[in-house]
Amino acid sequence: MTLPREAKQSSFSNPHGEASDRTARDDAGDPGRAMEALGWAAQRARGREETIVRASAADFQRAAARYGADLRNELDAILMSSDAEAGLDALLESGALTALLPEVEAMVGFGDGEWRHKDVWKHTKQVVRQAVPRLEIRWAALLHDIGKVKTRTISPDGEVHFFGHAEVGARMFDKMNRRLPMFDRDEALRRSVRFLILHHLRASQYDASWTDSAVRRFAREMGDELDDVLCLSRADITTKRPEKKRRGLRQISELAERVRKVQEEDAVVPPLPSGIGDAIMAAFALPPSRLIGDIKRKLEEAVAAGELPGQQDSAFYVELLRERGEAFGLKR
Repeated sequence: MTLPREAKQSSFSNPHGEASDRTARDDAGDPGRAMEALGWAAQRARGREETIVRASAADFQRAAARYGADLRNELDAILMSSDAEAGLDALLESGALTALLPEVEAMVGFGDGEWRHKDVWKHTKQVVRQAVPRLEIRWAALLHDIGKVKTRTISPDGEVHFFGHAEVGARMFDKMNRRLPMFDRDEALRRSVRFLILHHLRASQYDASWTDSAVRRFAREMGDELDDVLCLSRADITTKRPEKKRRGLRQISELAERVRKVQEEDAVVPPLPSGIGDAIMAAFALPPSRLIGDIKRKLEEAVAAGELPGQQDSAFYVELLRERGEAFGLKR
């Protein structure tokens, strides 16, 4: 990236990495210095050892206001780099995390309780490293556990819990984006990252007792983000116990295979009989309309959720609508 003019003029001559006197003097903030610090972190993520560049909170705040798009580009480059862990450590050392992403900085040294001392920051960096290099997954990997800091509880027997941390994390992401609107120009990315934070635990909750209906419901609720949810769940396995890791990966692979099978079956065998739309129109004297499609969709969703049996004859569903039509959008 070509740095802004201010960044080229910044001077960091101390070989031991101490901030220059100019850093202490410039209380107003130097956006160029902040961009230089981000550039240094990006170089570290590419494996290049260079003199440490630090910037103040005021520097980063001015850079965010003036160079918002370039700032996000530097963060993207770090997350997508071959050594994202080194880049994230450099962001911490440069002051960027504290100034720009305090939700992430709060995880440094914060224990998640797995061994009564596991550092959520170290876990997060490993998840980022293990995640497939797709931007939405790398950002979600960085932010997926930010809600843990606000939700940690300890039960009387000493067990540590983070109830609701995915939901809290999603709300924190919303607040973060309002404070630092890095994703405003990429609404699709913002939605994907938020969805992945909110649902990052879903795949790990799977076990072999799930019915096909439960698998269908999971796949339907994940929608177009299904593959990303599975990828993030795989990356989220950071245990040092080999058998536990193998078991977790097998669990996700089994879920993915079951989703594939039920989707193949559903593609071959539709949940409702052919001609059901004509039967509904005839039974209730309805003309062809969007209402018929809406009723069929709600019936299909009920079948997928296991609330209704599939592939019954049309008379079965017509009789059901006579009894419970309003639940499926049929008004009389």
